[in-house]
Amino acid sequence: MVSPVVLYYIIFQYGPMYGLQIAFKDYSPALGFSGSPWVGFDHFIEFFNSFFFWRLLVNTILLSFYTLLFAFPAGIILALLLNEVRGRIFKRTVQTITYMPHFVSLVVIVGILFDFLARDGVVNDILVFLFGMEPIAFMREAEWFRTLFVGSDIWQNVGWSSIIFLAAMSNIDPSLYEAAKMDGAGRFKQMFHITLPGIMPTVVILLILLIGKFMTVGEEKILLMYNPTTYETADVIGTYVYRKGILESNFSFSAAVGLFKAMIAFTLLVIANGIARKVSDTKLW
Repeated sequence: MVSPVVLYYIIFQYGPMYGLQIAFKDYSPALGFSGSPWVGFDHFIEFFNSFFFWRLLVNTILLSFYTLLFAFPAGIILALLLNEVRGRIFKRTVQTITYMPHFVSLVVIVGILFDFLARDGVVNDILVFLFGMEPIAFMREAEWFRTLFVGSDIWQNVGWSSIIFLAAMSNIDPSLYEAAKMDGAGRFKQMFHITLPGIMPTVVILLILLIGKFMTVGEEKILLMYNPTTYETADVIGTYVYRKGILESNFSFSAAVGLFKAMIAFTLLVIANGIARKVSDTKLW
């Protein structure tokens, strides 16, 4: 039963690692991996000395940090709130409404953003009507990009991420809540002293996994959302790799940049797991 999963990772995850050698070569498809000349760390040095390096690094870190800071707790908060709801019909209705955006295509999600946030869109119509404001081109303003990126991520994924935490809450021993009630603890105290500690192992594991993806900021969504006017805050390492590797066919340079990103992500994963091992009993390894 495990063999299909093992084969998948061998073929599609570990197998392509053989191609990482082109990061250290001046790769040409005509010459192949072995025939392309070796250039060492030239591509890495070129990237570190490029004009875009610090902008790409800062944008990647900030977008990842804001997503981790606001989007990750949103799922926990929603799960805690739903766990306190006693009306089954209302609870299931809220769950269904919050789950639905997760199953909508990313292209459609970004299309909705462009339609609603256009100068003649619904959001600007409301702002003009209520506050008399001038229409704002939200999708073309660099200072709005991070807010829109993180906000739309919360809207799309908060319901789906809450499923995991609700499942973890269902495994908490009900006798703990009964004992807390007998001791006079209200629902608020039960939440903080029973529910949150009960789901903390799940929270820690998911947090470690998210930190491992810290340098991967959902480049597909950024590619759909950004434009040259928002590069200042929207351009990240992943989108830069796409432009250099696919659009400009500079495969070796983009492989070097991608390898640099992967090494940072691996380092962060090891550090996060080490910290979790020291402060709690929950860890990946």
